[in-house]
Amino acid sequence: MSSLSLTLRDSSTMLRRNLLHARRYPSLTLNLLLTPVVLLLLFVYIFGDVMSAGMGGGDRAAYIAYVVPGILMMTIGGTVVGTAVSVSNDMTEGIIARFRTMAIHRGSVLIGHVIGSVLQSIASVVLVGAVAVAIGFRSADATVLEWLAAFGLMALVALALTWIAVGMGMISPNAEAASNNALPLIVLPLISSAFVPVDSMPGWFRPIAEYQPFTPAIETLRGLLLGTEIGHNGWLAVAWCLGLTVLGYFWSKAAFNRDPK
Repeated sequence: MSSLSLTLRDSSTMLRRNLLHARRYPSLTLNLLLTPVVLLLLFVYIFGDVMSAGMGGGDRAAYIAYVVPGILMMTIGGTVVGTAVSVSNDMTEGIIARFRTMAIHRGSVLIGHVIGSVLQSIASVVLVGAVAVAIGFRSADATVLEWLAAFGLMALVALALTWIAVGMGMISPNAEAASNNALPLIVLPLISSAFVPVDSMPGWFRPIAEYQPFTPAIETLRGLLLGTEIGHNGWLAVAWCLGLTVLGYFWSKAAFNRDPK
């Protein structure tokens, strides 16, 4: 059997293992998934009228259209926190040490976590998107190509954040620390353009919100789904994703190749 065949076989085995773990222990995934749904309902039905008035006098439907892309990106950030916890559990409970003694492709352990997390992120986005459609979100002007580009962007964001989450899980001494280390993946969308435009923020804070990873991705997603101006946000989002993917990959690989905890 060729090296590529072995890699694919072992990676698929690790992917199945991680998906089975997610199915057997759904509480973490459910908690992470409920957070963006609750935020979506909160900002639409509690704060929606006030927020839309502050953004130029639009109605609640206009604010639903504005907030949904940000919530979808926040969903991805929240979902990959579970990956950091899962990786930390593997590192601290001894299973990685056992895998090191087995005749399997070393990289398949990480690949299984990454692919499983990306699939879970996309599934979470679909579920949250379904809730958004149920409460009134519409994207009638988006073409099929723009929808495909939107899904591609969200998959790329999920891949980038997953590699960062894997690195966080690798260096965490326990699951609680992994969850805390991955907290920025949930907090950063809150200080982006997810809920209010960057222009409405204090002047000293605007550069922080504008040039962090989530804002360009959110604005690009808005442009694809709603036809708003994308501008420089498109290449910024791709650059952030590629940079974080490379950083997370080498960080995770270096941590994995060290002696097990």
